[in-house]
Amino acid sequence: MKTRILRRLQVRPIASLLLGLILSTTAGLAFAAEIPTASPEEVGMSSERLDRINTVMQKHIDAGNIQGAVTMVARRGKLVHFESHGLLDVDNNRPMQDDSIFIMMSSTKPLLGVAAMMMIEEGLIRPEDPVSKYIPEFADMQVAVLRNPIEENVSPRSVDPENIPPHRLVPAHRDITIHDLLTHTSGLASSGLGTALAGRMQRSPDDNLASVIPRYGDYALDFQPGSRWTYSPGVGLDVVARIVEIVSGQPFDEFLQERILDPLDMNNTWYNVPTEYRNRQVVIDDRDMSPFFDRPPTKYFPGSYGLSSTAEDYLKFEQMLLNGGELFGNRLLSPRTVRMMSTDQLGGMYKGFSQQDQGVSFGYTVAVTEDPNAAGARRSTGAFGWGGAFGTRSWTDPEEELTAVLMLQQPNNAARYDFDNAVQQAIID
Repeated sequence: MKTRILRRLQVRPIASLLLGLILSTTAGLAFAAEIPTASPEEVGMSSERLDRINTVMQKHIDAGNIQGAVTMVARRGKLVHFESHGLLDVDNNRPMQDDSIFIMMSSTKPLLGVAAMMMIEEGLIRPEDPVSKYIPEFADMQVAVLRNPIEENVSPRSVDPENIPPHRLVPAHRDITIHDLLTHTSGLASSGLGTALAGRMQRSPDDNLASVIPRYGDYALDFQPGSRWTYSPGVGLDVVARIVEIVSGQPFDEFLQERILDPLDMNNTWYNVPTEYRNRQVVIDDRDMSPFFDRPPTKYFPGSYGLSSTAEDYLKFEQMLLNGGELFGNRLLSPRTVRMMSTDQLGGMYKGFSQQDQGVSFGYTVAVTEDPNAAGARRSTGAFGWGGAFGTRSWTDPEEELTAVLMLQQPNNAARYDFDNAVQQAIID
């Protein structure tokens, strides 16, 4: 165990007592809201083998695959690995820090999933509810299909917006539901023919979920609801976020802060990174960062993307899920609801982005490992999680009582696999 992982405030017994008395009324939670550390051997892992994480990360840095990373692993509720690697800012030769802030992209989605599961638990929504129950503009939607053959309604999986084929619109067989949105089976804005016909939604700086989401009711769907899994990267879960706003009576960012971020002590997770923390944001090499760093504060708080965060915050989120919905004495969900979220909801329909993956399934906003051998996954059966387009990745492995977080800003599949492998081979009990 590296000494840096075990950094904690250490004082003499008398000083410790005095410090506790002084801080008891002002900052008592600061110490409680940390995942405790342990040596790897205490929780059935090997220190020597965990060090292979550092080796493989350095290998990918040296190869130019990634500029840096932050990696974390916890088992049986104890933090056993926490390391930063490489550079936060290549041009200025600034090293990566433990508290570096990463653009999470679709790693935002599981937080939306937890928000939706809270509303399901409280009886405010049901998965089978039609979206039109809450947002009337989503009633009587149509599906875009090819003009020919006229006797069949064929929806292509992807369409070049610059080369839209002859097409027609047919009625949707049914309304899209919350279940469809949470599982990416709605056909809404999933890069097919309907999406190409609609073009890019234009938003003003003052737009929010309430002003934008009803407009998507005018979109043609890419396929009949429930007929296939095709990812809706930036819209489907925004609709769910708007429904959460409607039934909870809170703006989604406030709901997220009050109901998820604060109870989990995720104090370094934001839609709008405060000015005083921007020097901790990872500067992605060879990428124009102005759309992320120079934009005015957004008023549009999506469920699909948009958060910036740290490895430590996301480990807390995963640990809550591993604990069956509870962390730091705060219960967000019941264990049964976590199982519902992380259980196959599609009866084998999910085959990954390639449409050919085996041994995997899809719950609500998370992918689930069903057969590690068939999936080629370095996780156990029942492990679940998701990632982001810039390389972030986190998951929960209930069978091994393990959570892991990999923070990258280059989406390198080899680095991801090598991290997963290094974590799994370090389990010795």
